[in-house]
Amino acid sequence: MQIIDYNGSGRWSLEAIRRRYGEYARRYYVETPCDLTPRVHEEGDKRWVYPVMEQVIVGIEAGDAACIELGIEFLEEDEKFPFGKNLKARAARALRRAPLTADQIARIRQRVFGMLVAGHVPHEFREYAKLLRKVGVGEQWSAVHDRLDQANPYVMRSTSISMSRPRRVRRACDQRAAGAGGSGCSRPDRPRSAP
Repeated sequence: MQIIDYNGSGRWSLEAIRRRYGEYARRYYVETPCDLTPRVHEEGDKRWVYPVMEQVIVGIEAGDAACIELGIEFLEEDEKFPFGKNLKARAARALRRAPLTADQIARIRQRVFGMLVAGHVPHEFREYAKLLRKVGVGEQWSAVHDRLDQANPYVMRSTSISMSRPRRVRRACDQRAAGAGGSGCSRPDRPRSAP
């Protein structure tokens, strides 16, 4: 039987991810460990083994601390993966709803800021920018902003995504402004105008 394994190699192989998950589950006292069995599809004499990161993302969504740590490591990785754009975008989306420690937030900021300064804005960066908006840009933002390539439209668009208010907040503010005689919502970075 021909086996087509879409899991990575080295530190991102199926065995290595399971081993690190076990270490993190013990470190973070995970009571109910996730089942990190990759999805498998068989047809004729071929067997496809899909990335175990799909199950890690499910664990992030469930609030599993070990999966959250693996998800952040995945975002920090520069290596290319099969289905990598999709998996990294989904991991960043799941991390937006996950409980994060201060250290994890700092690591996310460092990764996203580093990519912005380097001008490296891949497909999945839109979700990274939304994750940064969720955790906040922190005190380093002014120093990072000065180092950005202002001529790179992708960097500047990503910067506007990470710094803008979410669409649902803008929509609520617009609706409130229309119904309340134009009072709208105040932005945290702008003082509220007097009535």
